[in-house]
Amino acid sequence: MPKLAANLSWIYQEVPLLQRFGAAAAHGFEAVEMLFPYELPAADIAAELRKHKLVQALFNLPPGDWSKGERGLAALPGREADFAAALDKALEYAEALECRTLHVMSGLIAPGADTTAMHRTFLSNLRKACNRTAGSGVTLVLEPINHRDIPSYFTHTTDQVKKIIDEVGAPHLKLQLDLYHLQVTEGDLTRRTERLFPLTGHVQIAGNPDRNEPDLGEANHLYLLDVLDRLGYRGYVGLEYKPRTTTAAGLGWAAKYGIKVRA
Repeated sequence: MPKLAANLSWIYQEVPLLQRFGAAAAHGFEAVEMLFPYELPAADIAAELRKHKLVQALFNLPPGDWSKGERGLAALPGREADFAAALDKALEYAEALECRTLHVMSGLIAPGADTTAMHRTFLSNLRKACNRTAGSGVTLVLEPINHRDIPSYFTHTTDQVKKIIDEVGAPHLKLQLDLYHLQVTEGDLTRRTERLFPLTGHVQIAGNPDRNEPDLGEANHLYLLDVLDRLGYRGYVGLEYKPRTTTAAGLGWAAKYGIKVRA
C-alpha cells in the first residue's frame, strides 16, 4: 500500500510551520515533505521530526530568490556558483533531517534564453551534484512542472526529464513523478506511470484541475495509487495540494491508507 507523506508547505496551513509536524502525526502520517525548509533552523525541524517519529521524505534545493520569481538554478548559465552553494545548503539540511531525497529545480527560461546552453548547464550541474552525492544514500530527483502553474519552467515534460536522466547516467538521479503536473501537460496517466516507473524516485498527487484533494476532479488519483501499488512502488507519495476548506475536513479519502480522520 502506498505510503502517504503530508506536504507541510501546502496542507496544515491552519497552524504555523513547526506545529504542522505534530498535526500531521496526529492524523497518522509517518512522513512529511516540504518545499523549502530553510526558513527554520535545521535543528528545530529535526527536533520536531524526532518528537513525532516522522520521516522527512523530501524537500527542494534552494531555488534562488523566490520573491523575485526565481524557480531554480540548475539550468541557468552563469549561476553555477549559486547552484553549488544551494547544493551545499541542501545537503547540510538533508544530513540534519536524515532526508534521503532532494528535488533539484531547473529554473525558468528567460526571454531570449539559449535553451541549448541551458541544457548543457543543467547536465554539467547535475553530473557534479551526482558525483558529490554518489554513495551517500541521497537520491536526486527532477520534476516536470506544467507551464500553467509555472510558465517557462525549463523541465516541463517527462520525455525531457527522461532524456536528461539518461544523459547524466547516474543511478541515483531519478524522476519526481507528480501526477497533477503530468495530467495538466501530458495526460494518459496510467500508461505513462507504467512506462516511467523504472525511473521514478518520488511521487506526488493533487486533484485536477484546481489542485485540491486528490479524490476530486477529472483524474482518478486513487486508482493511480492502486496502479503504483501493483507496480511495486515502495517510496512515499507526497500530498501537494490545496485543501478546499480545512486539512482535516478533506482527509476522508485517505482513511484507506492509514490516515486517521479527525475534525
